[in-house]
Amino acid sequence: MIRTLLLTSAMMVAAPALAQQAAPADPAAQAAQPAAPASPAEPQAAQPANPANSVAAIVESEFPAYDTNKDGQLDQGEFSRWMVALKDQEMKATGKTLPPAEVTAWASGAFTTADADKSISVSKPELISYLSGSAGA
Repeated sequence: MIRTLLLTSAMMVAAPALAQQAAPADPAAQAAQPAAPASPAEPQAAQPANPANSVAAIVESEFPAYDTNKDGQLDQGEFSRWMVALKDQEMKATGKTLPPAEVTAWASGAFTTADADKSISVSKPELISYLSGSAGA
């Protein structure tokens, strides 16, 4: 569920960029724009944003706020603070609640899953993989 919330957030961030790629509906505005030569090798439809790239952008921007010791890795405490914050956002969005002990247990399990190389820390690539849904899949 947290991955769904994160991907939904990422898509909302990408939506304005996708909307800017749409052609104007006003025929006068279309006439004012020079015609681009058609190329059969290039698709004309707008491509959806890659969710993995959106997750990577979010991780890149938010990682320094949670990496309190600035070592480029998240230890279990740092990782748990981030995951609890995401879980809190999810619970507010869905109206569901969990007892604090369950949230803590969930964050601990998430850390174990995200720490793919079992180094007792989570790197940016590991976090991106975990949040993109490719960890343990």
